Amino acid sequence: MLAAAQEDRRSAGPAGVAARGERVGVTRLVLTDFRNYRSARLDLEPVPVVLTGANGAGKTNLLEAMSFLSPGRGLRNARLSDIDRRELASAAVSGWAVSATIATRRGELRIGTGRETGRETGREIGTGREAATGERRAIRIDRLPVRGQAALAERLGVLWLTPAMDRLFVEGPAGRRRLMDRLVLGLDPAHAARVARYEQALRERARLLRAVAQGGRGDPAWLAALEEIMAAEGVAVAAARRETIERLDRVCAAAAGAFPRVRLTLVGAIEDWLGMMPALAAEEKFRDALAQSRAGDALAGGAGLGPHRSDLAVFHAERQIPAEAASTGEQKALLIAIVLAQAQLQRAARGEPPLLLLDEVAAHLDAPRRLALFEILAELESQAWITGTDAALFAPLQGAARFLTVCDGALSATLF
Repeated sequence: MLAAAQEDRRSAGPAGVAARGERVGVTRLVLTDFRNYRSARLDLEPVPVVLTGANGAGKTNLLEAMSFLSPGRGLRNARLSDIDRRELASAAVSGWAVSATIATRRGELRIGTGRETGRETGREIGTGREAATGERRAIRIDRLPVRGQAALAERLGVLWLTPAMDRLFVEGPAGRRRLMDRLVLGLDPAHAARVARYEQALRERARLLRAVAQGGRGDPAWLAALEEIMAAEGVAVAAARRETIERLDRVCAAAAGAFPRVRLTLVGAIEDWLGMMPALAAEEKFRDALAQSRAGDALAGGAGLGPHRSDLAVFHAERQIPAEAASTGEQKALLIAIVLAQAQLQRAARGEPPLLLLDEVAAHLDAPRRLALFEILAELESQAWITGTDAALFAPLQGAARFLTVCDGALSATLF
């Protein structure tokens, strides 16, 4: 199957593939001062890319660079300034940059992004400011500046799995919320902006309530305005999550193959209200609850109610157990099943599947599941980037993927 798939692509050639819109994938990637890469350039076909090398060589850094083709802080959730190459003489003079050319079904797409430095502040470029740090990310699409990161999600879908997510089901809900929001973003590009507005109002309300608790003066009108924003944006966030998880659950329930069937349930008070009442009624109820809980929230910090408290419950359907009760290998298989189902759902909803960034994806998988995954990735209509330390582990993908060895920020063709 792998050889046949590659033969079809070889006969078409990279230009033919892009012209017919058969596959979505990066055809050129350029990095500047990104982590351990002074500069790097890759010219590719939109086929799977296998990156192998020793730990610390820079494999995950390449995937992180790709993750900045979508909104947010990348697959490491890093501060923008932390990504600059350490040897930079002055972070105020230059910052990291990533540019990519992507073959999509709507034609060729060019994305450029990077950290906006002090020298660039105030220029008319498209940026996304990080509320916590004040840092900015410049964004250009097809060489034109854009002012919001949502424009990236409108043009391209990107999904990832990292080793840090291997404990997603046994640790706290924050990681599961991040996964949930990434899944929603693939179907609803405006979701990230709603989450950002909600979280900004949440932080500002907490600051005002903290000042009141310490004997300061609070402005009831300003608190009410912030709670109005929290109610409107919070219900919109909950509604988008609820719709996405319900749709994804249906796809997961119908899935068959080497990976386990997954069932997904969204857990949260606001989401429950939306199952019982119209959105406007849920907004009113949320707003009233926030007003009534000011004293308690001032003492506790934050807010005891809202979509920032929601969670994602995941179940192994065949074994009828929650994901956290499954073995390490089964948990990895459940995560992969969710990502593959999301790619299928996104293809149906948007007309093209997302790019997949799979860091150490073969870890904890037995040989039959590894082979099944490789066959799926070779047949996908979107490019998958895969990392590992042992190239031999990915030998079934020979002929269907581009193999590159990474060593101290340098790239070369893998020799078997």
